[in-house]
Formats: sequence, structure tokens, C-alpha cells
Amino acid sequence: MITSTVITVLLVGISVYAGKRMQTVPSGLQNFMEWAIESLFNFFEGIMGSKACKQYFPLIATLFIYILIANYSGLLPGSGHVNGLDAPTGSINCTAAMAIIVFFATQIIGIKEHHGVSYFKHLLQPFAFLLPLMIIEEIVRPVSLTLRLYGNIFGEHTVTASFFDLVPIGLPVVMQALSVLMGLVQALVFSLLAAIYIKEAIPEEDHL
Repeated sequence: MITSTVITVLLVGISVYAGKRMQTVPSGLQNFMEWAIESLFNFFEGIMGSKACKQYFPLIATLFIYILIANYSGLLPGSGHVNGLDAPTGSINCTAAMAIIVFFATQIIGIKEHHGVSYFKHLLQPFAFLLPLMIIEEIVRPVSLTLRLYGNIFGEHTVTASFFDLVPIGLPVVMQALSVLMGLVQALVFSLLAAIYIKEAIPEEDHL
């Protein structure tokens, strides 16, 4: 909770500072932030379509940025050894909370885009007798999001800490370098799946 709160305050502070004095020709932090957000938008636009991405990109981008920083917080000195410095994504409570947000956001977006409960007709396709399986699939999605992110980050941090205890010089540096890549991949996978779920909840004619 402590690390999560610090990350939230940090991200809000950077966002406010970067947008405090917007320039027509950006420079410094504003330039970096605009490049990062634009690159992220272009990536998800290719997955969700222009219209859907413009509407729901803030949610997807927030998930990606928060998870990425949360994953990287586990690389800080003392993380996992000092109380309060654990990576938030190494806790199943944190990953479950984000997965639940994605689940309910998907349902709400589906109802909104289909103008009512007609959205749930997809549970009856292609055959009505498959309804129980379709419901299970919907429930499995947040469970999968939760366990995938939690398992990978918790396991990676545990292995790195074990190597550090066994071989404190050299090998932990290699493991931390791999952790940087792993943190990026896991943040991308979680937000990518969230984008796909939202895309599936939107009528096909709005995917352009």
C-alpha cells in the first residue's frame, strides 16, 4: 500500500508538472511525455481502432503506466527486504483489483456501446446451450489477468532475491536486467489484453 500510494502521487505530480506550462513547440519533460503517450496511443490504435482508442485510451494507458512503474519499483534497493517497499504487482490484492476494474469496465462499455443489455446476447452465440461455458469464460478473464501478472512478478522478484543471497556479485545484475524486460512485457500484456477485451465489447462497425 505504501509503494502503491507513492507511485500514484509520483505519477500525478509528474503529469501535473509536465502539463503545467504547455508549449506549442514542446521541450524537456513535456516533449518526452508527448512522445511516450503518442507512441502508446499509436500502438493501441492499431489494436482497438481509432474511435475506440480515442474513447478508452486513458484507461488502457493508465493501466500500462501504473503497472510498468509498479513492476520497476521492485528493482529498488531494499525492495522485498524493507517493510513497505514491496512491488504492488507482487501482491495478488493489487493485481486482482486491477483485473476487477477491467472486468467491470468491459461490461459497462459493452452495455453503453450496445445501448442496453442487448450486449449480453454475445453469451448466447454461436449456440444458446453454450451459455454456461460463455459465462465461465467471462469469469476466467479477470482470474487469468490476476494470476498472470501476480505470478510472473512475484516469481521473478523471488528468484532475483534468491540469487542475490546466493551470489551477491554479478549474477543479480544480470537478473535485474532481465527484470527490466520482464516488467515491460508484463505491463504490455496486461494492458493489451484489457484493450482486446474492450474491443470485443464494442460493435464491429465501431472498430474503424
